Amino acid sequence: MHLLSINSAVATELEIGNKTVTSGIFKEPLSGDVQISEFGVEGDTIVDTNVHGGEDQALYLYSAADYTWWSKQLGGQLSPGTFGENLTISDFHAGELRIGDQLKIGDAVLLEITAPRVPCVKFAAKMGDPKFVKQFVAAQRPGAYARVIRAGTISAGAPIEWRPTEQDYASVKEVFVQWHQKAWHPDAVKRALHSPISKIARGIIEKRTGVSS
Repeated sequence: MHLLSINSAVATELEIGNKTVTSGIFKEPLSGDVQISEFGVEGDTIVDTNVHGGEDQALYLYSAADYTWWSKQLGGQLSPGTFGENLTISDFHAGELRIGDQLKIGDAVLLEITAPRVPCVKFAAKMGDPKFVKQFVAAQRPGAYARVIRAGTISAGAPIEWRPTEQDYASVKEVFVQWHQKAWHPDAVKRALHSPISKIARGIIEKRTGVSS
């Protein structure tokens, strides 16, 4: 695994129906060394902090392997940052990414996976297709949020070491699939809430299921 691109955005206006909203989803690749703090890429814009950002969702990761799949589905090449991710990596790994897995980037930065990305209307508007949220959900390729365990400086091309959790935590895909069901499976709720999942996701799961951690 290795880091292909580090992406950041400035606040940009986005048209959704008859409304104009501000978004930080238009990520563009950065060059050279980039500082990663506990809140993510320094200088990046996060507008809707109710569902994005914070210490537990400091960075959003997406893989080139999934980009290849999407390019075939959408009929064209997609550049890094298209899905609003901060870090574009070569692949997640041969297995299934879990909440609590850690990724060491280069010699300095250490991340912990905390939640899948849940698509919203801003994402659909950015992709120019109001039906894209349903397509993204059906694809079950959500990418992952991560918290920064150790901050530092990274640059594109850095190697990534995957450190799988030894705990039986919920997988990113499992949480994503359950998120879009009418009702959560009790075992899935237990595994998700037992994991080091993000505070934002934890709060939403507890509210929807009535189960408290």
